[in-house]
Amino acid sequence: MPGIVTSRRGKPIDVWRWIGRIFLAMILFYTAMPMAWMLLTSIKSGFAAMQFPPQWLPEEPTLASYEKLLDPNNSVGQDFLRFFWNSLFVSTTTTVLAVIVAVPAAYAFSRFEFPGRKFLFFAVLLRNMFPAVIFLVPLFILMRLLGLVNTHGSLILTYLTFGLPLAIWLLKGFYDNIPYQLEQAARIDGATRFQAFLLIVMPLSAPGIVATAIYSFIGAWNEYIFAYTFLNKNEQLTLPVGIQRFFSENTTDFPGLMAASFMMSLPVVVLFLLLQRYFVRALTEGAVKH
Repeated sequence: MPGIVTSRRGKPIDVWRWIGRIFLAMILFYTAMPMAWMLLTSIKSGFAAMQFPPQWLPEEPTLASYEKLLDPNNSVGQDFLRFFWNSLFVSTTTTVLAVIVAVPAAYAFSRFEFPGRKFLFFAVLLRNMFPAVIFLVPLFILMRLLGLVNTHGSLILTYLTFGLPLAIWLLKGFYDNIPYQLEQAARIDGATRFQAFLLIVMPLSAPGIVATAIYSFIGAWNEYIFAYTFLNKNEQLTLPVGIQRFFSENTTDFPGLMAASFMMSLPVVVLFLLLQRYFVRALTEGAVKH
């Protein structure tokens, strides 16, 4: 067969499989290097972080930057912890609301026939045809009229606007693959439509709901442009905007910046590693029509 060679011991070797493994190893190296460099720089001293050529492995590693960030008794630690909890609040609230709205909306598109269904279903993705920066000024004007500038409510509403279309599409494809006969059987046994949805459809759609939650959380956690535009009070800032405080006019605290960046990346990485099997299952099951 093409791509199959024989080793000296007579065992067949799949060349394409090994090429795929090498390619995946290269991708893993490419994606893991930024995290490794952030971690290594964060445990260096300020002088070692500025050396050229760069010092790849710190000779005298230190956790001073992390201690400074997590110490609520100094101004840097107070700001970082405040930014962290602001990001956590905005991202968690956005995720909960996105799931609450996307679940019934996707179910309605999947199970019900109503006038304008197809047009409305494709219309929810209309916003994704344009870059987010186009909506920056109109949304700022709208938030100012609503009195939401310098509040977390402006970010939550904006993130819902941008995250719900894909969340609805993702869940709708998942619901399409759940046999409607299961709900009919529950209805015959005396369950109402809501009970059939709650007891039959919801457990089966758990991977899709988890994937929607992951997508919504990551999108809200990493967003910078709208957070930078809508918020200018220090006590309201989120992490993507707050970590720029490590830059100053004359110098930059690179170990502190890398420590803050690493700690900002860590919750998303841990969340995805813990729930990746649900995310992959939702993408595969929602993409294939049974």
